[in-house]
Amino acid sequence: MSAEPRINDRIRVPEVRLVGPSGEQVGIVPLAKALELAQEYDLDLVEVAATARPPVCKLMDYGKFKYESAMKAREARKNQAHTVIKEMKLRPKIDPHDYDTKKGHVVRFLKQGDKVKITIMFRGREQSRPELGFRLLQRLAEDVQDLGFVESNPKQDGRNMIMVLGPHKKKTEAMAEAREAQAARKRGAADDEAGSVEEPAEEPAEA
Repeated sequence: MSAEPRINDRIRVPEVRLVGPSGEQVGIVPLAKALELAQEYDLDLVEVAATARPPVCKLMDYGKFKYESAMKAREARKNQAHTVIKEMKLRPKIDPHDYDTKKGHVVRFLKQGDKVKITIMFRGREQSRPELGFRLLQRLAEDVQDLGFVESNPKQDGRNMIMVLGPHKKKTEAMAEAREAQAARKRGAADDEAGSVEEPAEEPAEA
């Protein structure tokens, strides 16, 4: 079945409950009368509630309505926040520099409003020391507690230990802040450019 509403001559009922172009209730009128009014207003008769008895129809510019609906849907999709789970893998005996680098990535992901799956990978004899991985995950969770929280506690999964961190900020909030920061940077760059234009020096007045 088509998702498109029936319009004009495609409407096949003896009478309709008519709504005017400004949303005013006209009442129940014969279909022929409704079509006649549509022609007078140079508008379309659009069935907006097909299951009502009688069906509800509205006088509108259907082409304009479709365009505006498409633009609203496009804007909604653009602003829609998709939950993303990033993954960061660590070794239980990671050196300090690598740890700081990995932590920096986790911080960035949480600031963006994304969840982060932390995986500790054990190899060989390391598998007999799960407490090393547990302590490392606890340390990381404490280091980023201002930005995220432990959504899924550490648990062993074969040779790996996994923990999931969730962001304190919602994705939509992070996106809005990122847009504001970008706009502020653009404004700052424009101000700097304007300030760099030197005004011509005044010539000394003749005596």
